Amino acid sequence: MDNRRMLFLINPHAGKAEIKGKALDLIDLFVRGGWEVTVHTTQRRLEIADLLPRRAGQYGLIVCSGGDGTLNETITGLMRCLPEGRPPVGYIPAGTVNDFASSLGISKNMHEAAATILSGEPFLCDVGAFGDRYFSYIAAFGAFTDVSYQTPQQSKNLLGRAAYFLEAILRLPAVKAYRMSVTHDGETVEGEFLFGMVTNATSVGGFKLRAGANISMNDGLLEAVFLRNPKSALEAQALIGAVLRQEYDSEFVTAFRTTRLTVRAEEKVPWTLDGEFGGTARQVRIANCPRAIRVITAPARAPAENA
Repeated sequence: MDNRRMLFLINPHAGKAEIKGKALDLIDLFVRGGWEVTVHTTQRRLEIADLLPRRAGQYGLIVCSGGDGTLNETITGLMRCLPEGRPPVGYIPAGTVNDFASSLGISKNMHEAAATILSGEPFLCDVGAFGDRYFSYIAAFGAFTDVSYQTPQQSKNLLGRAAYFLEAILRLPAVKAYRMSVTHDGETVEGEFLFGMVTNATSVGGFKLRAGANISMNDGLLEAVFLRNPKSALEAQALIGAVLRQEYDSEFVTAFRTTRLTVRAEEKVPWTLDGEFGGTARQVRIANCPRAIRVITAPARAPAENA
């Protein structure tokens, strides 16, 4: 029997709280589309991740509206369900940057995103596993990675993407490097790194990654980039230039694609998962969970990507 029950998860405080003025219209759109809608507004952090393992199986579709953090909780909750108990996910972006939406071509216009949920098709999407946690598009440490969750919400609302870079510039003098080893595919890379990211997206921080690199969100691979700590102002300038020009063969940049990797550090390292604080760890195993969830995307995109 076709399950036409929808669980609509809303973070009312995401971004500029735009959802508060549009939620009723969106619910009406879904009801007219034939869905029986149950609405749940989040009351605390990680609530969605705790709720979905208990309730996801009751619904034919999960829809979430919020920023990347809200989506992370939704995907984490679904990954804690058995594969056969994971309904498709519809995403209505309501945050400031929304990298996951950008990577999948989901409109940042709420009504357009909702219309896509009604007319779209499931896209089988990879998910990153970070120890016993998950991420939809990025796990990162080091320089600037705490900017997203420590930048005041008011600044994000007023300045948008520029707020992240303003906060990053203010933090430059305090950047810390970590001595660590990174093991993947039988190879180990060692050194002092001031930044590292493992991503499943084509956009991070609102900007496209590795133009022409044929990155896909369901190819079973993770994209990893680690930046070495420069020892002088001249090396720092060379590093910045390499990053801006996307020169991933630079001596200051270690970049590779893999299905899994292990990061070991001499001290506990704070990580961010999808722009939210992800805890600290001296050692962590990161792996790709291929085609683990179904995200509703525009019909024109889904068939090509799922081929």
